[in-house]
Amino acid sequence: MAGQHRRFELSLTGWKNLDMSAVSGICSHTSCRSNSPREIFDLSKQFPEEEKYSLTSQIRRSSRSIGAQLAEAWAKRRYERHFVSKLTDADGEQMETQHWVGVASSCGYIDNETTRKLLNELERIGQLVQGMVDSAESFCSTSRVKEEPVDHDES
Repeated sequence: MAGQHRRFELSLTGWKNLDMSAVSGICSHTSCRSNSPREIFDLSKQFPEEEKYSLTSQIRRSSRSIGAQLAEAWAKRRYERHFVSKLTDADGEQMETQHWVGVASSCGYIDNETTRKLLNELERIGQLVQGMVDSAESFCSTSRVKEEPVDHDES
């Protein structure tokens, strides 16, 4: 299915409210619906001590960075090229995470079922991010860029 992208609906009220369960699932914000970064973090606790400054830190960093890159893309959507650039960075981080999941699996640190689950979720995130790139103009239109102010002092 390479090159095919599913259509998806997005809530454009703010990056934290993007209505894409897989993409929001990879970020580390509390509103996320999935626990992928937490799952990767917990799995990496079982990696050998000698992996602490290599595989462990790399897989944790790249998995957490996907959501951060999406947040930055959302903030830069006033400028379509910057928006696409940050989305491309997010996609790069998800691909890097796929690589590290594969390395951890080949070393026997992650079982096959968990590996497949994580890789499928990461691939889905990549497809959704590509869909955002393909639809960048609609995300960056002037009427959609302005957001309502958020009241952080909710009672």
